[in-house]
Order: sequence, then structure tokens, then C-alpha cells
Amino acid sequence: MTKRKLETCFSPALYVPEDCVDSIVIIIDVLRASSSICTAFENGATEIIPVEDIVKAKEYKSKGYLVAAERDGFVLDFADFGNSPFNFTKEKVEGKTIVYSTTNGTGIIKLASSSHMTVIGSFLNISALSEWLINQERDVMLFCAGWKNKFNIEDTICAGAIAEKLMKSGFYTSICDSTMAGMDLWSIARNDLHRYVKKIAQRNRLKDKGLDDCIEFCLTPDFTKKIPVLNNGVLIDHSV
Repeated sequence: MTKRKLETCFSPALYVPEDCVDSIVIIIDVLRASSSICTAFENGATEIIPVEDIVKAKEYKSKGYLVAAERDGFVLDFADFGNSPFNFTKEKVEGKTIVYSTTNGTGIIKLASSSHMTVIGSFLNISALSEWLINQERDVMLFCAGWKNKFNIEDTICAGAIAEKLMKSGFYTSICDSTMAGMDLWSIARNDLHRYVKKIAQRNRLKDKGLDDCIEFCLTPDFTKKIPVLNNGVLIDHSV
């Protein structure tokens, strides 16, 4: 059996699109974009349109779309709501198409869009995602959003947790130091994840803005079985 390659990228600054054209790329932005996207689909959203540009997001708003948009955690003045998963309630999003623009997450979705498949990953869908990946018979790149082109802990821990599940399946191999580092960090954090993440920079950024109420939820495993996949520039649920 030829094993599939498993790699990890810690930051958009390190991502090379040409290396991933035949791979499934998993976008990981735990606090908060990938968690919010998974929550939206669990609560019945039909599509999510990720956009990088604020001007484009405004254009969608003028056409009547529901828009979730933030920069540095703050809701943009024209948006219906921001980037907390708690915003994506069933009452707001069921049956809706949502336009989505964030500080980090939506930019790297576009960056990864030339891959074989671009998929959203989080703790919230970790088991369903891992099982789904094992069935795809493709190399995998775990792509951490980081923070403004820098490394962050929370995305790396999530990547490590996914990597552990894939490696234990026996279908994957990795000579990628980033993957090994992610799994090592996960092995340290896993026994008391909520306590461990108290040290992370993004927790403090969110706390300073009064936006840290969703952190515990974003670390919850298996809230959903939804698999958000990019299809012609639009995220859809691939689990159905």
C-alpha cells in the first residue's frame, strides 16, 4: 500500500500553492473562522461565500445578502453580524446564503483554492473530517491560518489533533517537521486543553475586546459532522 503524504503549514507566509494542486487542503482557523463556518452549516446554512475584500462584501450586502464581516475582531459597520460562532444561530442562518469576510480565514481560503480540494476543519468537526479524509485517498495539507502571517498555538494544536487521527489510521506518512511539531504540541495540550489555551495570544486579544466568550465552544470536539468544502468559490456542505 502506498501511503498518502500528510503535511502541515503553520502560516500563510509559508504556503506554496503549487505544492498542493493534488492535495486536499484543510483550512484551520480555530478562533474563529473555521469554527463559525462549521457552526453555520450545522445550523442549516445552505452556502457560504468567502470574500477577502471589504468592498466586495459591501456589494453583496447591497444586493440583499446576509453578510458576516469583521476585521481584528470588530464587526464592520455594514455587516449583519461578525465572526463569533454564536452569531450563526439557526434562527439567523437556516436556509440562507451567507457572505463571509474575516481578518485571516477568508484570505487563506482563496490562497488554497487551487488545491485539489479546499476543506474547512476545526475541533467542532474533527472526527467526521478525519474519517472523511481517510476515505478520500489523497495527500493532505493541514493549513493553519495563524495570525497575520505568523504562527499561532490554537491552529497548530488542532492540526496536531487531526494529524494524530490520520496517522493512527495507517494510511498516512509524514516526514514533515511541522506535522510532528503539531502532534507534539497536541500531546502536551490534550489532557487539559482549556487550561492550556489560556496562554495563547489570540485569547488575550479576544478578551481585551470582550469577544472571548466563544473560546470554550471553539475547543469542543465533534459538535457537528458537517464537512464544508469549497466548490466554484462557494462553501457547501459535502457531508450530505
